[in-house]
Amino acid sequence: MDEMQELVNLINYHNYNYYCLDNPTISDAEWDKLYDKLLEMEAKTGVVLPDSPTKKVGGEPLSAFKKYTHEITLYSLEKCNQYQDLTDWLNDKKAKNKNINFFVEYKYDGLTISITYENGILVNAATRGNGFVGEDVTEQVKTIRTVPLKIDYKGKVIVQGEAIMKLSELSKYNKTAEEPLKNARNAAAGAIRNLDPKVTKSRNLDVIFYSINYIDNFDIKTQVESHKFLKDNHFNVCDDWKICNTIEEVEMAVKQIDVEKSKLDFLIDGAVIKINDISERKMFGYTAKFPRWAIAFKFEAQEMSSKLTNIIWQVGRTGKITPIAEIEPVELAGATVKRATLNNYNDILRKKVKLNDYVFVRRSNEVIPEILGVARETEDSTPIQKIEYCPSCGSKLVEIGANLFCKNTFHCAEQIVDRLTHYASRDAMNLIGIRDKTSKQLFEILGVTNVADIYNLKEEDLKKLDGFKDKKITNLLNAIENSKTVELDKFIYSLGILNIGKKSAKLLAKEFKTIENFKNASVEQINNIFDFGDVMSESVVEYFKNENNIEIINKLFEKGVKVLDYKEEKSQKLSSMTFVLTGTLPSLSRDEATKLIEDNGGTVTSSVSKKTDFILLGEEPGSKYQKGLELGIKIIDEKELKKMIE
Repeated sequence: MDEMQELVNLINYHNYNYYCLDNPTISDAEWDKLYDKLLEMEAKTGVVLPDSPTKKVGGEPLSAFKKYTHEITLYSLEKCNQYQDLTDWLNDKKAKNKNINFFVEYKYDGLTISITYENGILVNAATRGNGFVGEDVTEQVKTIRTVPLKIDYKGKVIVQGEAIMKLSELSKYNKTAEEPLKNARNAAAGAIRNLDPKVTKSRNLDVIFYSINYIDNFDIKTQVESHKFLKDNHFNVCDDWKICNTIEEVEMAVKQIDVEKSKLDFLIDGAVIKINDISERKMFGYTAKFPRWAIAFKFEAQEMSSKLTNIIWQVGRTGKITPIAEIEPVELAGATVKRATLNNYNDILRKKVKLNDYVFVRRSNEVIPEILGVARETEDSTPIQKIEYCPSCGSKLVEIGANLFCKNTFHCAEQIVDRLTHYASRDAMNLIGIRDKTSKQLFEILGVTNVADIYNLKEEDLKKLDGFKDKKITNLLNAIENSKTVELDKFIYSLGILNIGKKSAKLLAKEFKTIENFKNASVEQINNIFDFGDVMSESVVEYFKNENNIEIINKLFEKGVKVLDYKEEKSQKLSSMTFVLTGTLPSLSRDEATKLIEDNGGTVTSSVSKKTDFILLGEEPGSKYQKGLELGIKIIDEKELKKMIE
């Protein structure tokens, strides 16, 4: 047994040097020999020591995640993105004690993990969740190479870190992956939350540790000492931190991190500033949502410059023409960006963008990348010419406001394909199996030119399409049949009327009750709906002035499509109550929770205000939860919502 423990210690020593310190101490071949020897000893004796590296292989998939109630609340951080706000915060702390100093470190962009050790052994790992309850991901976290299964300290300790996927590992993974991962942050979160620990291991994640949330019988006086404890116990820590005594030093340290972030092999989205002295922290205490002794400075959305090489004019379902810029591939927020939007031709002129310019590109909060403006011109810079004819059908374009439109609505291939895809989408008629590629085949191979033609499809037709076998054909035909009975708001949304989205469709359905009333509504009547303006109202009226649109709707009715009249909510138990949703709920999707509330007379809004009655809280909530706490709004979970309705 002593020999096995020595071998385990030796392999763990080499692992720590390789993964945590980036300082390999043996070759891969030598490491393989040691590992194979350990496997042989474990097989022969039937004993696997608690800290054996072989336990990081990963077991069978878990049936479901258990909930884990945190012993110590995992608070979020107060945030700012202006240096004046940071200065004000620092001045407030200095006013109470001018000798306070600050610990400045990276704000990691990954998934927060809390890990508990007892008697030197890892006993639990959990996600942050809502700060009070997280997911038990112990088996997943055990597979992560930079998480020690055993530490020297024998008392109870709860440590906190960030699960990340290095950008180099993401690149390596995507070279052979059947389905490439989009970005490092989501890759880490998805791996931790995968029920199969082997999937977690395959991502080669890391955890960077930065906090001790609880420790037995060990006097840690400062953040510096906390960092030393973590390092002494072979936790993976980052040494790029600074102690700052003045406000000027803090600002300089934060700006330095901003400069350095592009050189890092992992994502950060800001800097964290903490009071270094633990006893001073106790004096400042906590609010309901964050410690008063720490703040996060968030950097501006990540931007890069790249060469604009081409413009593609994209035709949407309403005929609107959007210029899409093709750029030389650039890494932005963990993803390779090759295209970015320019909105419309006026946007091109406003930003003075030309072909072959180097342009600033921004990718913020996982939305479509956007061209911000010109970084620098080149000798080959060439003005972008406004197109006159539709790139899909060749029709003369019409300029309406800031946008160009193709008015050849019913004979333009790209418009037809996009309308088919929109009509079949989940929030419209929910025709499972019809997406962009299939819509194109329906048009090109089967001659489907409008949404009513979908209801003529037969089994022998679908067999002509690529990828359509018996099961897929049956599923689509069943979905087409099921779609013949549809709620009014979904039908309105499925029509793809310019400027009318899901929320607008629901408001229209509630106002007009029947499809006939809706078809005959005037601009004035529609304007009476809260949040509706002339542009939206005129879009609806213009849609029904078009005889082709009326003809297609009538054909849908002839094919058996029945639009249900809007009915007032069956229950009024949530009448006059306004809800805001945040985070992931245990069993309900966001759409299901919204429908449940609305079916019982309640209202769901997207933003928190003093008029909000309840915040429906799920796991990994966003800033809405924090704002709700500030305003004193009642927080409920899914279980409480269902009790209110029962």
